[in-house]
Amino acid sequence: MNVEGGHGGVAIPPAKPFLKWLKCSLKETFFPDDPFRQFQNQPPSTSFLLALQYIFPIFHWAPRYSLQFLKSDVIAGITIASLAIPQGISYADLANLPPILGLYSSFIPPLIYAMMGSSRDLAVGTVAVGSLLMASMLGSVVDHNHNPKLFLHLAFTATFFAGIFQAALGLFRLGFIVDFLSHATIIGFMGGAATVVCLQQLKSILGLQHFTHEADLVSVMRSVFTQTHEWRWKSAALGSCFIFFLLITRFFSKKQPKFFWVSAMAPLTSVIFGSILVYATHAEKHGVQVIGGLKKGLNPSSLTKLVFVAPYMSTAIKTGLITGIIALAEGIAVGRSFAMYKNYHTDGNKEMIAIGTMNIVGSFTSCYLTTGPFSRSAVNYNAGCKTAASNIVMAIVVMLTLLFLTPLFYYTPLVVLSAIIVSAMLGLIDYQAAIHLYKIDKCDFLVCISAYIGVVFCSVEIGLVIAVAISVLRVLLFVARPRTSVLGNIPNSDVYRNVEHYPNAIHVPGILILEIDAPVYFANASYLRERITRWIDEEEDRIKGTEETSLRYVIMDMTAVGNIDTSGISMFEEIKKIVDRRGLQLVLVNPGGEVMKKLNKAKFTEQIGQKWIHLTVEEAVEACSSMLHACKTSPTKNESEGWNNV
Repeated sequence: MNVEGGHGGVAIPPAKPFLKWLKCSLKETFFPDDPFRQFQNQPPSTSFLLALQYIFPIFHWAPRYSLQFLKSDVIAGITIASLAIPQGISYADLANLPPILGLYSSFIPPLIYAMMGSSRDLAVGTVAVGSLLMASMLGSVVDHNHNPKLFLHLAFTATFFAGIFQAALGLFRLGFIVDFLSHATIIGFMGGAATVVCLQQLKSILGLQHFTHEADLVSVMRSVFTQTHEWRWKSAALGSCFIFFLLITRFFSKKQPKFFWVSAMAPLTSVIFGSILVYATHAEKHGVQVIGGLKKGLNPSSLTKLVFVAPYMSTAIKTGLITGIIALAEGIAVGRSFAMYKNYHTDGNKEMIAIGTMNIVGSFTSCYLTTGPFSRSAVNYNAGCKTAASNIVMAIVVMLTLLFLTPLFYYTPLVVLSAIIVSAMLGLIDYQAAIHLYKIDKCDFLVCISAYIGVVFCSVEIGLVIAVAISVLRVLLFVARPRTSVLGNIPNSDVYRNVEHYPNAIHVPGILILEIDAPVYFANASYLRERITRWIDEEEDRIKGTEETSLRYVIMDMTAVGNIDTSGISMFEEIKKIVDRRGLQLVLVNPGGEVMKKLNKAKFTEQIGQKWIHLTVEEAVEACSSMLHACKTSPTKNESEGWNNV
């Protein structure tokens, strides 16, 4: 069977000009979703409108907005605002920043996201893990107690660089970089960070005045148990009661989803009740720490407060990059999850640009790092939001709070904020997901547990580095150590499958069929040469103990080899020399278009011979079996014309 322009049934793709090939390659790499398709054959006015809708999705859904949507979004917006206000104050305190920044960060960024985000369910705000990272990384350079002004300005600067990095990833279509944070990595990292955050809250819950700046388990436990004489039982009792109340409301809402608002309102209820309790009992005079005065008014400008001088700028850049990646990973993952539930699509690159822009603008308006936290987005989803307008409603409620209600938070006890953080963080310790990973993939479980241990026992940054390093190492191992397998014939069929997967598969006498399950590159060429040679050795050893026909042919099934480089071609040339020296014949099956093109240009198809390249394993086995049969009937002729006639 011969195909015109091909060898042994395998066609050689037509030559493509280099510039056209480069254009196609770049398009597949950076524009797999083909965002420019919608602009084809459109008049300028329509193209402008489509571009406006692409950059600002609000212009896409706003014209179709209805009164029913407004009703749903108002309810959802008010509900998430009741959660955002106490959470925002709590997370700002966790970041060692003024509590008012938590409210500022729940006002401007949600407005930006509502205009530019593609998710209908993402509720924007600050997150505990990002807050902890910022406190840890900036705190290693500047003490927030001794120099709070510089610490605050560095937080704005780090947020600015996080936004620049996030938006750049989206603009240059480099979102695949975030994919190096695998699902297992995120589970372990988030669980470890949540554990560390909970441990940090022991300071407020126990009413301690002095506490370690370190975030690892050993340092925190040492700090707690060396100050047992300073523990304040009133504060601890109050904190325990509020944690119990918040967990009970969450459990109730999980069991009764229609009462989602119970757990959503619980944090604000705790703040109100705690403030009244402290005010009525004057508990602030008996060791219960309170927030104190919060500044009234909207976000002041912070544009002139960004720090672009050494040595602090490098710290701000490093903090921005790391917190920016974590914020992106969480925001995009949360948005995709809820989009899947509602059966719509979110654009990852749009999300990066939207999240990056809101952090850039936020850094100019006294906000710090924001993204789409899961807890707030889950409440938004359960509240029945229809569009991103729920973020606008939330921002309006926060704005009214900033203008008129901030004095009411004066007596809010810090222990209540700690209770809110602990209850939120316990939901991030997903031990069931870790058990699932252990059952499905032990390597993923190793990545997960390494991230968790690194965060809890070393530091948040070290845990992240360990997790990413193991993930990248695993990717490199997949590339450098591709799977190869021996194929056998399924009885009473023309199908050939892995003999380990199908124990009933039969070895074909005199023929070794190997399958390569990955592209062949410089990184794995040496390994494949050694592994293929070992397969041949093992097959010859197996045959020696039997009365089977001696090995004559080595068939390489290259169906899964999507590409090959010059090192890979050199590897095949070496394999051919090895099998030639042993008196064997190398046979190729179904090389892909790109592979066939390169093998042809390298003259390897001429070296191996056109008759030894086949379209299917079945054809190759049939041809080799015919040659073996001819060898038995006329050995002299076959030896001179068979596998030596290449």
